Amino acid sequence: MARSMAYLALDKISSEEISAVGVPADEAEQLHVALGEIIKKHGASGPATWREISSRMLTPEQPFALHQMMYYGCYRTYASSTPPAWIPNLDDAVLTNIGRLLEKRGKEILGSGYKDPISSFSEFQKFSVSDPEGYWSMIFEEMEIKFSTKSSCILCEDASYPGGKWLCGAFLNSASNCLNVKKGGSFDDAALVWRDEGYDDMPLNFMTLKELKAQVCHVANALDTLGLEKESAIAIDMPMNPIAVIIYLAIVLAGYVVVSIADSFAPAEISTRLSISKAKAIFTQDYILRGEKELPLYSRVVDAKSPLAIVVPARATKPVKGLRHGDLSWDDFLGQADTAKKDEYIAVEQPAEAFTNVLFSSGTTGEPKAIPWTHATPLKAAADAWSHMDIRKGDVVCWPTNLGWMMGPWLVYASLLNGASIALFNGSPLGHGFAKFIQDAKVTMLGLVPSIVRAWKNTNCTAGLDWSNIRCFSSSGEASSIDDYLWLMGRAKHKPVIEYCGGTEIGGGFVTGSMLQPQALAAFSTPAMGCHLYILGSDSKPLAEDAAGIGELALDPTFFGASTTLLNANHYDVYFKDMPIWNGKQLRRHGDEFERNKERYYRAHGRADDTMNLGGIKVSSVELERIFNAVNGDVVETAAIGVPPSGGGPEQLVVAVVLKDQNQETETLEKLKLEFNSALQKKLNPLFKVSSVIGVPALPRTASNKVMRRILRNEFSQPNKRAKF
Repeated sequence: MARSMAYLALDKISSEEISAVGVPADEAEQLHVALGEIIKKHGASGPATWREISSRMLTPEQPFALHQMMYYGCYRTYASSTPPAWIPNLDDAVLTNIGRLLEKRGKEILGSGYKDPISSFSEFQKFSVSDPEGYWSMIFEEMEIKFSTKSSCILCEDASYPGGKWLCGAFLNSASNCLNVKKGGSFDDAALVWRDEGYDDMPLNFMTLKELKAQVCHVANALDTLGLEKESAIAIDMPMNPIAVIIYLAIVLAGYVVVSIADSFAPAEISTRLSISKAKAIFTQDYILRGEKELPLYSRVVDAKSPLAIVVPARATKPVKGLRHGDLSWDDFLGQADTAKKDEYIAVEQPAEAFTNVLFSSGTTGEPKAIPWTHATPLKAAADAWSHMDIRKGDVVCWPTNLGWMMGPWLVYASLLNGASIALFNGSPLGHGFAKFIQDAKVTMLGLVPSIVRAWKNTNCTAGLDWSNIRCFSSSGEASSIDDYLWLMGRAKHKPVIEYCGGTEIGGGFVTGSMLQPQALAAFSTPAMGCHLYILGSDSKPLAEDAAGIGELALDPTFFGASTTLLNANHYDVYFKDMPIWNGKQLRRHGDEFERNKERYYRAHGRADDTMNLGGIKVSSVELERIFNAVNGDVVETAAIGVPPSGGGPEQLVVAVVLKDQNQETETLEKLKLEFNSALQKKLNPLFKVSSVIGVPALPRTASNKVMRRILRNEFSQPNKRAKF
């Protein structure tokens, strides 16, 4: 690790050095003694030493500079570029979902070679790929999934489905499964816990599984009064609050199809999604509350010329006013249900391949892809959570998101299908209020995107809070920063971050981490359960399984939960056309550039089209940005763009930079350019050169938080024009 060389080796650190990073002198002396004892027992470097330091010495109250000193000092001379920031121990491993399963059935599944859940995890992952029938039937049993009609086979050969057809002949209702009591559970268990922004010191709000089921049934009964045909599309465009979750489950329970629309969209984007999905109705909210501000939402839906709208009031005490002719208030809609049976509903059981949800990709140009989820997709989402984030009965799961993006439905299914509670905060996740909610709700699994962590670190808004209930974090959406995530782990006594990368069309992840493997910062430790992934070399053939390398990532098409159709595009053309045949199967395109190193960790390098050619060498934007982001403490974030010169010729490297001080002078940017070039040439390639550095107030992003480098590239390609965002 190049960064580690800037720090002293652990056995060279004195109590004075510890004190110099902000630790009181008497505490620094005690820490120095504890460090000496650890070094004496485990040595001055390596994973065992770091595990002892992170669990015995470091606390959230200490300066982050101390955490950095210990982490980078511990791995100063470590040979790997992916040193583990968290190491599992066997006592905890046997308590995980997979650990319990393997302790009970490990020898039956893996034979006499089974040793323990940690040692045998990789073999179990391979089993999940080689024996999909055995693996998925076992997982459905563990998760207590109920089918009204069981499948004739888990995986059937079918020429119209690349990789085969899943759950042939099975009937189920995924929402109904969310409302069932798990073994050892009760209808009195909390299903939802929430708090509204600005009420930080008020008691939490809870909804039991019994109450959730009653309200879902009430909405399902009211839906049937609208006169819509079963399987009709019904949109949701509102913040992810308890009512939104109830509506979502009710639509699926009653045999309709949810259309997911993010509450940030403008009328034109709402209209596009309503048109593609042929939605017959839409649930929305009159306003979005942000503190005391009321941001109009219903008016945007009206401007989108939506069909029938059912409008939920943002404030329960303030009735909705000014409805369009034919639209319904939430109370009037609920009042249409037969009061005698409103709290009961017989779920509409459907084939596993029936649509339950239409979600949209966040493409930067052109029409968004409309991706249907089926009743099988939620099982994939929940199985990922069960196996990788180790979500268990009684857990509390929080992931700030929206039903307009896949992590919204993912959160619903990952929690409820595993007997856990969903924790919802109605407000911004960037401040102290959300951080305190995590403490008060006793969240056990906290999912995030890196930009949220970056904001917390910059403001230190988690100071003084107790996050000791967190068992793990998870992260998705964009590339992580090593320092930001080292800081995050330190807020919960160095619990692991399970990186998670997948897609809407997959219903979950294809590469991730595990509580049964050492976890490195900003890296993935394993393909997802049931997934076989390949890294394509320059000849478009997969690299050998044990070979390190970088290239476009491709997926084995036999992948449970993955999409098989698109509403507005040819599925085969998008995901399979021109992909190589391997082992008799055509591989599935994903479009990400990935690296696998010699220790078999994976790193994402952005979209395959987020790469550039510098001096004949192909390099990803993410790889460059990791270097630039660490150069200077005044840098908030960067975007590396390959821009062709106006007269033609090789691409030039242009860096968009967001600074803490937005009033940057030209001299500041010129100084950064020198620093970027120095770091780039030292850490990556001496032939690479930054052509120019351009200051921007913020990086352009999609609503799901992906950096839109293509917009920057187009802007920077115009001569003498500066980007403005």
